[in-house]
Amino acid sequence: MDGETLGTALRRWRDRLSPRDVGLPDRPGRRAAGLRREELADLAGLSVDYVIRLEQGRATHPSAQVVASLARALQLQPTERDHAHRLAGLLPPAAGTVSRHVPPGVQRMLSRLGDFPVGVFSADWTLLMWTPAWAVLIGDPTDRSDADRNLIRAVFAGRTGGLSGWPVRQHDDVGLPSALVADLRTALVDHPDDPDLPALIAEMRATSADFAQLWDQGAVGRHVSSRKTIEHPDVGDITCDCDVLTVPGSDVRLVVYTVADGSTDAERLEFIRVTAGQRATSAKY
Repeated sequence: MDGETLGTALRRWRDRLSPRDVGLPDRPGRRAAGLRREELADLAGLSVDYVIRLEQGRATHPSAQVVASLARALQLQPTERDHAHRLAGLLPPAAGTVSRHVPPGVQRMLSRLGDFPVGVFSADWTLLMWTPAWAVLIGDPTDRSDADRNLIRAVFAGRTGGLSGWPVRQHDDVGLPSALVADLRTALVDHPDDPDLPALIAEMRATSADFAQLWDQGAVGRHVSSRKTIEHPDVGDITCDCDVLTVPGSDVRLVVYTVADGSTDAERLEFIRVTAGQRATSAKY
């Protein structure tokens, strides 16, 4: 498109989304056909003023993290995401690196799964998106850094603050460490040009004897259903089943917590869930 800028593309992409696409209520009498700037800013974790300046062409050098966050919020396809990077004067994410892109179909599914605590992770096990129920059950990770939202670090280096704001007791996750190490080894093969993966592996080998042993042994493992008890500060213990789901054609995986209907755990989860919003939240920068 002649004369297209990042600002014009953002407006076009924003106009094609409805509030329901991102899990927002579609209130009667709404004038805007698509998302409001305020809604996009909230979804992308940016200030409204910055989104306005981007659309008006007054902010011309957004970072790659900002563009990636906007691409997730706007539910862009991979080719559109790459186009957004080029319009921002950036190189698109290279093949062979870990993708932070969450497919639009996964995002639409998350927006309709607000009742369930669900987290979306990248191939290096960094948390990218989460439902409101995840935030109220596990703790809101919005202001955490990428490093503190990484499950590998949480499991092997004890950095649980990024993924859980309060204690979590693992009942039967004996195979989780092996499965995570196996995943990381696969990611290293699948993403040979990613500079952060070797750095993460070196960091974990240096800081965790358990990780180093599993890595040197060539550990293999698979994710199975497990049970965890979250010591929630508002309602006490909530015991959940935890499952890891993969997305065909994508590197992302979903971690889903569920509870038995009619149980005390379900009542406690419902009590804290109703305090949450009604849409998925993306990692914010």
